[in-house]
Amino acid sequence: MSDLGSGDEGISGGSKYNVANMEGSSSRNDFDSSGKGGGTVEQELATKMLQIQSKRFYLDVKQNRRGRFIKVAEIGADGRRSQIYLALSTAAEFRDHLSSFSDYYASLGPPNTDNLPEDGKLKSEMMIKDYRRYYLDLKENARGRFLRVSQTITRGGPRSQIALPAQGMIEFRDALTDLLEEFGANDGGFKGDLPEERHMKVDNKNFYFDIGQNNRGVYMRISEVKNNFRTSITIPEKCWIRFRDIFNDYCDKMKKTSDPITADINLPTSANSLK
Repeated sequence: MSDLGSGDEGISGGSKYNVANMEGSSSRNDFDSSGKGGGTVEQELATKMLQIQSKRFYLDVKQNRRGRFIKVAEIGADGRRSQIYLALSTAAEFRDHLSSFSDYYASLGPPNTDNLPEDGKLKSEMMIKDYRRYYLDLKENARGRFLRVSQTITRGGPRSQIALPAQGMIEFRDALTDLLEEFGANDGGFKGDLPEERHMKVDNKNFYFDIGQNNRGVYMRISEVKNNFRTSITIPEKCWIRFRDIFNDYCDKMKKTSDPITADINLPTSANSLK
């Protein structure tokens, strides 16, 4: 028997998956940014695709305001999708576990369907990252051997999991290694909470002020929305003070022009009026 290891046993929450839309999709979990008001703040940095037996696995390195992470998506032969999210530091730990699981798998003899473990488990490990737990179970059933990786959130939420055919563990480990060598195992991210979005309405226009982060740093996106049309500008954090000073200067000049009493008075520029 070949190690088919589909691992469909126990997989829940699968849905039909449109591969063409994969890179632009995002699931609302703790790694994703909210798209309220000013749009989703997320950047894809790299992607790898692995074909392991009848399954495709996509490893996407992404970044949002919380830092960098890897989204691992499994696409079954029937188009069903399962996915988990790994911080880069967790991905490095997972990579090391894959080496251990691969060595153990290589030491096993041929599958014996007449003498399967009661719960199907051959070897198990657990990883913890903040309020997320990952359960790694090398299992065996009538279809073969596979590594099931389950992600849970201690504060509540659905369990998500993927099943990796045992024969593909080394290939998967090597793909993770390539990504970690390029991006490192530092989760990164802004050290602290970014300010919440702000909104203002002027006549029939809406203005949104969103603070985001990408690989170049923190920035502000100002969006003007009118009749379902949106235009935006992006201002890097390093020039916010200069931008504010120019804006204040125009405010002061317009105030002098519109007020005949103070038009001839040289008022000092307030650097704090926009704070």
